[in-house]
Amino acid sequence: MKIHFVGIGGVGMSALAQLHAMGKDQVTGSDRLISKGYTDMALWEYLKKLGIQLFPQDGSGIDHKTDLVILSSAIEETNPEIIKAKALGIPTMHRSELLAKHVAEHRTIAVSGTSGKSTTTAMVYDILAFAGLSPSVITGASILSLQKEQGVFGNVYKGNSDILVIEADESDGSIVKYHPHLGLCLNLQKDHKEINILQGYFKEFISHCKTAVINAEEENLRVLAPQAKTFGLSMGDVHPGEIKADGFGSDFTIQDQPFRLHIPGLHNVCNATAAVAVALQMGVDLETCAKALNKFTGIARRFASVGSYNKIEVIDDFAHNPHKLAATIEAAHLRGKRVLAFYQPHAFTSIKMLAADFVDSFANHIGPNDHLWLTEVYYPGGTVPQGISCRTIFEGLKARGTNVSYDDCRERILQEMAGAAQPGDILLVLGARDPTLTDFARKLLASLKDRQPAEPCKTCMLGNCCMAYTK
Repeated sequence: MKIHFVGIGGVGMSALAQLHAMGKDQVTGSDRLISKGYTDMALWEYLKKLGIQLFPQDGSGIDHKTDLVILSSAIEETNPEIIKAKALGIPTMHRSELLAKHVAEHRTIAVSGTSGKSTTTAMVYDILAFAGLSPSVITGASILSLQKEQGVFGNVYKGNSDILVIEADESDGSIVKYHPHLGLCLNLQKDHKEINILQGYFKEFISHCKTAVINAEEENLRVLAPQAKTFGLSMGDVHPGEIKADGFGSDFTIQDQPFRLHIPGLHNVCNATAAVAVALQMGVDLETCAKALNKFTGIARRFASVGSYNKIEVIDDFAHNPHKLAATIEAAHLRGKRVLAFYQPHAFTSIKMLAADFVDSFANHIGPNDHLWLTEVYYPGGTVPQGISCRTIFEGLKARGTNVSYDDCRERILQEMAGAAQPGDILLVLGARDPTLTDFARKLLASLKDRQPAEPCKTCMLGNCCMAYTK
């Protein structure tokens, strides 16, 4: 079968494309980033190794031999790919419908929630894999253990059992299409849609699950499934105790079993607790869960340290909604004296819907000694709503007295951040979708080395040649 993926650069789309290429289907794909000249990305190279042919998003990748065209919610009806498929009479299918077919064919664990899905999906996968259950996984971010141990890109892997772990996205309502063996609901906040709409999605999703596990501390979820299995930070069937958090991880216990997690933030303790609750339902014991999570190294662009110079660390993170941004900034405060943060919004619709929530989140978490730099919304192509700008957040924060700057030029922001940084600071690069954000973080680290005088090593007094300060 020949399948064409429109928007193959998206993590969910690329995962399905890889899975079908591994299954010996002939796979092609297109992306707006290829059309814009981004042709040297690591993802493209990996897809090519799997035999996937890549094209600009102009219809050139679709021909009379194409059997099926897969679309995401980001693709408009006016897109050249849809026009070409219709002209040739080729059937189209939404990404979620294809994923739903895989869900139905497996004993599937579907991880849902407005925040924490990718990390928790990776934790569930790592625990089950460590337990010898050989699960498959389809998720929205690259799992670092898969990259290291299996040599794959990391957002999909095919195990040998009938267990499949997936990240179930609620942003476009497609979560209602899944009928999993076990459904995990982490949280439910306003994001992409209003709360009442999201509750409708989650209520239907939970009704499709043979077993549901929900966060007992989330009132928006608790009212939907009062009989579900529960977890939480301080309540629920599974919850941690004796939590001791630091800038590099957390120690805690669950039912007297000690755990050590090597990624920071209380939100990750909650994610780990959710993963343990799922693993227990799958027959894995607590000691095995603890050993697996002690080895857990995380996922791509989730509090990823790009490097340090002169006791200044640059962290790259995917956080993009108000709840995730708050959690990441809180984790950074555990690690550094000050937080200097850069945020690029990932969608015009998020600014339109959540501007007041962004202002509240940043105003409550950017401290009096911190500073936040904002830039304009990432634009990969497509429809741009009129009158929507990140300046709305900037003006709201200025009115709240937050230390904030706005500039539509990232290079100027980079120089300002590097110039302002002092030993002990954490520099955060925050935002989703834009594949150049990690490069921006790397350039920020390089600018520190160019602009910041190194603190001499107390042992050798050699400054920036000493590995103690250039790691």
